[in-house]
Amino acid sequence: MDDKPDPGPLSESSELFSFGVIADIQYADLEDGYNFQGSRRRYYRHSLLHLQGAIEHWNKESSPPCCVLQLGDIIDGYNAQYKASEKSLELVLNTFQMLKVPVHHTWGNHEFYNFSRDYLTNSKLNTRFLEDQIAHRPETMPSESYYAYHFVPFPKFRFILLDAYDMSVLGVDQSSPKFQQCLKILREHNPNTELNSPQGLSEPQFVQFNGGFSQEQLNWLNEVLTFSDRNQEKVVIVSFP
Repeated sequence: MDDKPDPGPLSESSELFSFGVIADIQYADLEDGYNFQGSRRRYYRHSLLHLQGAIEHWNKESSPPCCVLQLGDIIDGYNAQYKASEKSLELVLNTFQMLKVPVHHTWGNHEFYNFSRDYLTNSKLNTRFLEDQIAHRPETMPSESYYAYHFVPFPKFRFILLDAYDMSVLGVDQSSPKFQQCLKILREHNPNTELNSPQGLSEPQFVQFNGGFSQEQLNWLNEVLTFSDRNQEKVVIVSFP
């Protein structure tokens, strides 16, 4: 094996930065329980302490992260059952205020168990105001019909946040054309009476608690990726797990 020279310490100009990631906080002011399948224990109330610990860690870093990505399910669906959705969301978002760097929120199925899409669009879980607007490139501006945007936390690195529930029966008015379109697609692939059940499905992703991307959003994504490719940017795709 040939000996290779030691590259030495990284210079300050090196393309090196960090960002934080947290997902499935699923807070609720409830005693411990189990997930939908009954296979995993859930620590609803204790999850807030884990969030506080993560924030304290990020804030103490000698080189703090450029931002934090919150990948969805910030509160648990049980909050809706106990009419505690707004109170629980406010408590978690108040905890995030201790964070010294920007946080970018994505939306998962538990967001839609608690709130409508219209509510989320007008809430503090909408961080689209942090988006990067590319001058003279209108094709890189997302539509208002889905929750997605892109941003640049570090030179030559573009993060693209996607709406994984753009096509979904969750969070939309049941009388709307979009709901009817999504329900039709779901039933074409899932004949089960319980649409949350993947039993017997060759494509088990076609369940009610999942979502998908519209062609409109995919076209927009392609435009942003094309721009990044032409400008030699590295890209990170951010979405609900």
